[in-house]
Amino acid sequence: MIKSMTAKDYIKLEDEIGAQTYSPLSIVIERAEGVWLYDIDGRKYLDCTSAFSSVNLGHCHPKLLEVFTKQAAEMTQLSRAFRNTQLPLFFKEITELTGKDKVLPMNTGAEGIETAVKMARKWAYTVKGVEKDKAEIIVCNNNFHGRTTTVISFSSHQKYKENFGPFTPGFKIVPFGDIEALKAAITPNTCAFLMEPIQGEGGIQIPPDGFLKQAETLCRENNVLLMLDEIQTGWGRTGKLFAHLHEDVNPDVLIVGKSLSGGFYPVSALLADKEIMDVFKPGDHGSTFAGNPLGCAVSKKAMQVLVEENLTQNAEEMGNYLMENLKTLQNPHIKEVRGKGLFIAIELDGPARPYCDKLLEKGVICKETQTNIIRLAPPLTITREQVSFLVDCLKTVFEQ
Repeated sequence: MIKSMTAKDYIKLEDEIGAQTYSPLSIVIERAEGVWLYDIDGRKYLDCTSAFSSVNLGHCHPKLLEVFTKQAAEMTQLSRAFRNTQLPLFFKEITELTGKDKVLPMNTGAEGIETAVKMARKWAYTVKGVEKDKAEIIVCNNNFHGRTTTVISFSSHQKYKENFGPFTPGFKIVPFGDIEALKAAITPNTCAFLMEPIQGEGGIQIPPDGFLKQAETLCRENNVLLMLDEIQTGWGRTGKLFAHLHEDVNPDVLIVGKSLSGGFYPVSALLADKEIMDVFKPGDHGSTFAGNPLGCAVSKKAMQVLVEENLTQNAEEMGNYLMENLKTLQNPHIKEVRGKGLFIAIELDGPARPYCDKLLEKGVICKETQTNIIRLAPPLTITREQVSFLVDCLKTVFEQ
């Protein structure tokens, strides 16, 4: 008979065999439901990470589970070598919700960014008329768009790049939220400006009011594609369906992922209008699992649930309530509290990890980013009572 494994057993096994690419909290979760996580020792935690915003609808949402299970019993994976009944319905749902003409499905956020880079470059050569292999894409300082070789090539964080060169050329980095710097960086070879409307991994950094709208205008004037990475900020996280809607901006290219499938399956997508997306021809791009029936079915349902349950509105209301309470925290080490919706940062003047460890003892799971910032991003299903529990835990830890 196999001996029951303890948390230490699981951690030891993972650390001995797995690559050390993360520094996780030392708990072992065995079950999740709604906003709650349960470890193997029976302890219950409020999840304030939402798996980096990939479970906006809460863990194991019953409506998604029903669709996922039904579809898994009928058909899971075919590849795009065949057509299937779920892909067109997914296309219809996501284009109607976003207002974009066309969609290209992928699996992960980083794949979505890589796809956007390829599309922008081909558009530059075949539509804009940029000289071959001279296309430039402008990005922002402190960005995080993924960890593939091309994506880290335009990161400003040296820790993401060290010992991974040589890097992909063709990118310019400008200060985040600096419209004059963006204006100065644009040349006849510029094909796109890629940015996160709010920088997530960068510490919930929000650009100055009006910057997105100014950037949109500047891109239109210079025939440059505005490409927005809403992988983490999308699907209601900031209190709007997408963060760019806070400024009534219409990007040329929209990259989405994470909670697109409600956390049930890796699904991402690139959305654009017809004249941009149509630069892709058969054979230009693809991925074996992209557009599979299982991912399409559960993603279609996730988008419907987001709308039907008014979760974007709940994110705005609960986010406002949480922010109001956070601003009353008494602690000299708090430099700033900022955010939109349920995408909130507590910036400290020192390391954030000790606070995360103390919150874990109180039954709250959150994670530091950029060393000194606590990121709070609970599922959008969170209730006022659950927010109050979170606030009580934060006050206990910060006011000790």
